[in-house]
Amino acid sequence: MADMIRTEDLTFTYPGGEDTEPTLALGGVTLTIERGSFVVVLGHNGSGKSTLAKTFNAVLLPSGGAVWVDGMDTKDEALLLEVRRRVGMVFQNPDNQIVANVVEEDVAFAPENLGVATEEIRRRVDAALGDVGMEEFMLHAPHLLSGGQKQRVAIAGVIAMEPECIVLDEATAMLDPIGRREVLEAIERLHREKNITVVLITHHMNEAEHADRVLVMNDGKLVMDGTPRAVFARAEELMAIGLAVPDTVALLRALRAGGMDVPADAVTVDECADIICREFAERGR
Repeated sequence: MADMIRTEDLTFTYPGGEDTEPTLALGGVTLTIERGSFVVVLGHNGSGKSTLAKTFNAVLLPSGGAVWVDGMDTKDEALLLEVRRRVGMVFQNPDNQIVANVVEEDVAFAPENLGVATEEIRRRVDAALGDVGMEEFMLHAPHLLSGGQKQRVAIAGVIAMEPECIVLDEATAMLDPIGRREVLEAIERLHREKNITVVLITHHMNEAEHADRVLVMNDGKLVMDGTPRAVFARAEELMAIGLAVPDTVALLRALRAGGMDVPADAVTVDECADIICREFAERGR
């Protein structure tokens, strides 16, 4: 499978001020993200995960090393527009991404700036709003929508650019559980039906359960890389760097500590429920 994003010995340093020293945010990160994959990046605040996300579409340029998007070096200014066409970004606060007073106008904003023809913009807006289940709100005022609905409009605005990859930088952090579920369902559907590469930056462990791969950042370095099951099986290591484990894993670990002979690596709720039901069925015999 071809690489969508590749980094090699990537470093990034935030410059210091008059009274502050420069801050090393990324300390030599080498990774590849395959086209069509769903990757979740986990890490506590200050781990470097959001800085990493911003290098994926050249919001930030490397201080050292390199980032390639579909084979294009993000440091090449001549390729900047193409890089950002390939990789769309959705940020934490949807209010910061909404630029129009009507939903359909907001979704049309990016393709208009790219010089897309009017008829094609209409097609893209309709399709993008349909993709995130917001077509019935096409003529609504964005500021009257819920947080989850606003974030889905922001995602539709990115989809209308027809990117090959969407990076969501803590896009569910400000949402309530309902809004978070709405956004995750929209993203999972886009990945499943359109084969869009998804990179989800989050601190919610449960959001990783359907990912193909989980990356864990700590102190600017990539410290874990594997399937959700493989990563969450390393619960002690995760907790040692200030991270929790999904509720399912935590429950099974507690049951094991209480003497139940159950595996502790189930990630999804359905898996966890099946394991517990089988255990109680065995005990009832």
